[in-house]
Amino acid sequence: MNSLKHAASQALAMMDLTSLNDGDDDAAIRTLCRRTDTPYGAPAAVCIYPAFIETANRELTEMGIRERVRIATVTNFPDGCVNVERASRETRAAVAAGADEVDVVFPYKALIGGDADAGRALVTACREACGDRLLKVILETGELEEPALIRQAADIALACGADFLKTSTGKVPVNATLEAAEILLTAIRDSGRDVGFKAAGGIRTAEDAKAYLELAAGIMGEAWLTPAHFRFGASGLLDALLATLSDDDSRPTTASGY
Repeated sequence: MNSLKHAASQALAMMDLTSLNDGDDDAAIRTLCRRTDTPYGAPAAVCIYPAFIETANRELTEMGIRERVRIATVTNFPDGCVNVERASRETRAAVAAGADEVDVVFPYKALIGGDADAGRALVTACREACGDRLLKVILETGELEEPALIRQAADIALACGADFLKTSTGKVPVNATLEAAEILLTAIRDSGRDVGFKAAGGIRTAEDAKAYLELAAGIMGEAWLTPAHFRFGASGLLDALLATLSDDDSRPTTASGY
C-alpha cells in the first residue's frame, strides 16, 4: 500500500486545478495559474471558464510553464442541455481560443427521461468539434444516481469518442463518489479503449485522493495511474496535498466552488 505522501505526490501531478466560480475574473485566474508553480511540481492542468482561456494562456506562458500545464475548459456547462448545436459551437470556440482539453456536460436530464439519443448526438458532435484536443465528458453521476443509468451514460460517451469520463460538474448536491467512480472505471476497462477517468467535486483531502487512486489501481492497474489517464478536478485539494507533502498536519479551509 502506497504511503499517503506518495499518493499526495501522484494526485498533485494529476490535478486539474479548477476555478469555475460565478465571481471569477482575470485577476482570480492569474492567481490560480500562479498556484500551479509548487515546490512539488505542477498540476496537469488548470480548468476555467472559456472566457479566461486567453488570460490563462498568457499567465502560464509568462511563468514559463505553459508546456507543462494544460488548459482545460467547460462547455454545455453546468446544465447539460440537449442543444447539440450550442454544445458543438461552444466546444469549437474553446478549441479555437486555445484550450487543450474540453470538459462537456452530457445531457443527463434527457437520459433520466429515457432519451439516450440526445447523449449520442451531443457527444458525437463535440468529438468532431474538439478535433485533436482532449474531450472529457461530464456525466453528472450524482444526478443520474442509479448504477444502470450511470453505466448507460458511460457506455454512450465511450462509444461516441470520449477521451475521459468525468463524474461531475461540482455544481450539484452529490458529486464524485467512490461508487460512481467504480462504475466508470469498470466501463472504461470493459470498453478496451484507451480512455481516462476524472473524479471531480468534493475531493478535498489527501486521504480522499488516495482512496480514488487505490480504486483505480485495483481496476486498471498501477501503471495506468498517470496524468494521461487519471485526473482530479478540484480547487481546495491542492492546499491539502501540499500540506501532506510538507509534513504540515494543518489543513487549510477548502476553497469555494469546485
